[in-house]
Amino acid sequence: MTIRKQGEKVEFIRRRAGIKPVGKLAYELADGRRVDYEFGLAQIEFMGDITAGRVIFGPDDAEPLLGMTQLESAGIIIDPRTGNLKRLPAIPLKHFARTA
Repeated sequence: MTIRKQGEKVEFIRRRAGIKPVGKLAYELADGRRVDYEFGLAQIEFMGDITAGRVIFGPDDAEPLLGMTQLESAGIIIDPRTGNLKRLPAIPLKHFARTA
């Protein structure tokens, strides 16, 4: 499902998807600027798997991105050699146990 079509406003998409803002946080952009954006929580389906994650409501001209956290929680990584998405045979919990 395509969430955003060219020219659609973020507010329209947020209402259509039924995602309500639950907070606001500061984010650092690639150019170093700090901005405050609202966020909501959503169920995300990607490559046949379902996960959940934070959805950040940026400006209308922002590019939609799917973050590494959502990919990894669905058992998908980016192969560093090829840049292609790769499904893991199992989701590793070792990493999470060491940091907890």
